[in-house]
Amino acid sequence: MPEGRTIGAVDIGGTKIAAGIVDYEGRVLASEQCPTAQERGFDDGVDRIAAMLRSCAVRANAKIDGIGIGSTGPVYPRTGEIGDVEFLKSWKGANLVEALEARFSVRTALENDADAATLGEAFRGAGRGKSQVLFVTVGTGIGVGMVLNGELYRGVDDAHPEIGHQVIDASGPPCYCGARGCWETLAAGPAMTAWMNEQGPRAGLSAKQICAMAAAGDTLAREAVEREAHYLGLGLANLVNVFCPEVIVLGGSVMGSAALFLNGIRTEIRRNCTQVPSERTEIRLASLGAHAAIIGAACVWDHRFVAKGERSVVES
Repeated sequence: MPEGRTIGAVDIGGTKIAAGIVDYEGRVLASEQCPTAQERGFDDGVDRIAAMLRSCAVRANAKIDGIGIGSTGPVYPRTGEIGDVEFLKSWKGANLVEALEARFSVRTALENDADAATLGEAFRGAGRGKSQVLFVTVGTGIGVGMVLNGELYRGVDDAHPEIGHQVIDASGPPCYCGARGCWETLAAGPAMTAWMNEQGPRAGLSAKQICAMAAAGDTLAREAVEREAHYLGLGLANLVNVFCPEVIVLGGSVMGSAALFLNGIRTEIRRNCTQVPSERTEIRLASLGAHAAIIGAACVWDHRFVAKGERSVVES
């Protein structure tokens, strides 16, 4: 964003809403949060967002020059409307961009929260200075956001691509989407838990517990980790073959134990990407930490309203 500007940033999730003030360098100057409480209705939600933004601006001694929003989806970035979101049923069809513009008289931009996080890592985090960045989050599911040629990629009708549902093994476990062997059924956190459950005596362990056991040398847990790295690597190899990105940034709860997976992931990429310069694709870990969602939301505004040439000065 242009030097001197401070942006109001809003991250809307299923259980909480966070708001903050972010400066030119991507520093969070102040932040607050409250429960989403969608049952209280859209107008109440907007009132609480506005109150948090004003409070943060006072604490940061800053003027709000624009507002960026990352929201659980589906959302409609070009119109500012909230779609049919499971956790925001009472907000369906409401226009959050118009509501906040009316209260603050500044330009406001909305994106899906996964795309907001991608923009944050691409322009202020591990992908900074690169034009081709994929951000892959591995947790209870697998999500992928893409910045290609310096621009956020959206599909037809502004759809967010569901790359976690690429089929890795057509004879694999059924997925809620209706297919079998989707990437996230084989490589998201619950996939490790499901595999361990099948082994019998280690049933009921979380992915975090399995990783801790593997790090401590447990043989079966290490086998679960190797299986996870194999399937993560296959899905990432597909992305390298299709997009040839400069950087793939890995985030999400499972990547809290990234050291257990990275060698296996890189092995699968080398094995399966022989027709593209896969050695030029860097694998990096997400770097924005606890404030990633707020920084990403600010980058939504930056990406929408700041000219690409001006952004490139900041990114270099």
